[in-house]
Amino acid sequence: MLAEGDVMTLTKQKTLKLTEGPLFSKIVLFILPLMLSNLLQICYNAADMMIVGLSAEENAVGAIGTTGALIALIVNVFIGFSTGANVMIARHIGAKKDELVSRTVHTALAMSAIFGVVSAIAGFFFSRPILELMGAKAELLDLATLYTKIYFLGVPFISIANYAISIFRAKGDTKTPLYVLSLTGVLNVALNLFFVLVCDMSVDGVAYATSISNLANAVILVALLMREDGPCRFRFKKLCLDRRAFGEILYIGLPSGLQSALFSLSNILIQSSILRVNNAVVTAGSSFQPVVSGNAAAANLENFAFTAVAAVHQATVTFTGQNAGAEKYDRVCRVMKLCMLCSLAVALFFTLLIFLLHTPLFALYGVVDGEAGSLEHVAFNAAYTRIFYHLLPFVLYAFFDTTNAMARGLKKAISATVITLIGTCLLRVVWILTVFEHFETLESIYVSYPLSWLLTGAVQFVMVLTVLKKQSVRTEEIAQNVK
Repeated sequence: MLAEGDVMTLTKQKTLKLTEGPLFSKIVLFILPLMLSNLLQICYNAADMMIVGLSAEENAVGAIGTTGALIALIVNVFIGFSTGANVMIARHIGAKKDELVSRTVHTALAMSAIFGVVSAIAGFFFSRPILELMGAKAELLDLATLYTKIYFLGVPFISIANYAISIFRAKGDTKTPLYVLSLTGVLNVALNLFFVLVCDMSVDGVAYATSISNLANAVILVALLMREDGPCRFRFKKLCLDRRAFGEILYIGLPSGLQSALFSLSNILIQSSILRVNNAVVTAGSSFQPVVSGNAAAANLENFAFTAVAAVHQATVTFTGQNAGAEKYDRVCRVMKLCMLCSLAVALFFTLLIFLLHTPLFALYGVVDGEAGSLEHVAFNAAYTRIFYHLLPFVLYAFFDTTNAMARGLKKAISATVITLIGTCLLRVVWILTVFEHFETLESIYVSYPLSWLLTGAVQFVMVLTVLKKQSVRTEEIAQNVK
């Protein structure tokens, strides 16, 4: 147990020492600011959807929801590399290799700028044809294309901000990103209200607000890194693509980026299947697309649960990376147990909260139940079906996500990616091409998620236990030889 003075000391520290002292309190103190910053970000994204719902465009919410898988496909390929930066900086900090920390920091930020620009160009020019392949048509296609083109103009700043945040988190500082994201999030909401209510804009106004706030986010975070003390301090003159650092980041980050891309490809297939269900209910030229709008509202609510668990994921990666770098594998085992407990608790809390309050929460997005057979009833039923089949079994995702984070922190990113791609992406694609083709219902789409989480989580859990056992034996043998 910690004395009151110890707790106060830990609370005041901005950067936690992750390889020494009590674990549970430090994990909680690491997670809480991170979770708060993630949830604030989702609140601001949810505000985007709610505020755009106040515009004159009936399909504005559905249009933004349709773009989610496409944006993730292009952006996450490059931003996924920030996981590699997080792991390698954390491991070098744990091993007390300051020069390697500095080189990795400057290489990571150089990569973020390059990858961000490439991602923006790809997204700007390929967004419309991809949305057409997904099945978006007529006004929904035009609105979704307008939103994505403007959104991708700000992607370089999203990339830089993500890498900067990964640097802060790798050294145990989750408070600084919280403060910055809080400030820029308020700016985002204010700009949303201005563009939509004052300037009478729709999806374009929300996209401009997002891009401007992301620019502010990147500028502030980089400026703060320039004021850092120690090896994580950033200097423009030190920007480089160090061969060793670049290779290490790619080794961890490339599998993560590819995994995110293939996840998004499977989600694009799923989104196109949702559009098929929608088009079976109403015509593409209808003034209201109920299934698309209901699904978008439920998906946006689920993001609160996903991003809360993502905070535990980041904690798992960072704590595992630093302690593995320090070769404290008994401590790594305790990290896994405590992070798994935290992840399951967080998942259960958000699942119950959203499910019990789903009716008033749906109403915030303009999804309100109507008479049987009405389009309003179809939209409400689509939203409810998603959270019933996709959100209630969410503890399975928490289990899978924590084992995935452990594997990445242990530098088993390639193995984790292969297992995840087979157990989730491939399974979902096969499921859509077989089961959905036979039933063509929303239920037949959503049930593929919990099945893939359970399968992948179980396999990765066995892999992580095997790796930890081998590393523990190796560490004991080295200690005995030294004696």
